[in-house]
Amino acid sequence: MAARRWRDYSTRAGRRPVKEFLESLSDPDAAAVVAAMKEVKRDGVSAPRHLDGDIYEVRADGDRVIYRVLFAQEGKRNQVLLSLEAFKKKTQKTPPKTIALAKRRLNDWKKQGNEKRGKMQTHDRRRLS
Repeated sequence: MAARRWRDYSTRAGRRPVKEFLESLSDPDAAAVVAAMKEVKRDGVSAPRHLDGDIYEVRADGDRVIYRVLFAQEGKRNQVLLSLEAFKKKTQKTPPKTIALAKRRLNDWKKQGNEKRGKMQTHDRRRLS
């Protein structure tokens, strides 16, 4: 099986919300989140909690605070762990609006990929003509 790897969702404008969130944390808290993400990379989806559809949740304990990273498995063999949203946990349950945001970002990521593949196929057809 191919090695799993993390990728960040990127908006069409080039923003990377999860990366930006991690950069805003203190070094110890960021290290805790990264360690939790590495566990998922190593062990797969047996470590995180399944939320809804393709969305999973990684839990990380920071300094007197709990963080969550929502992600989905992508790629031909589910080897890509696509981070979609990260936040500081304030409630018992993951807010439905946050899950909906992660789903929208996943759909956008898939759409961007389909658009890129379509452009590449058009370019390849032109070269073959």
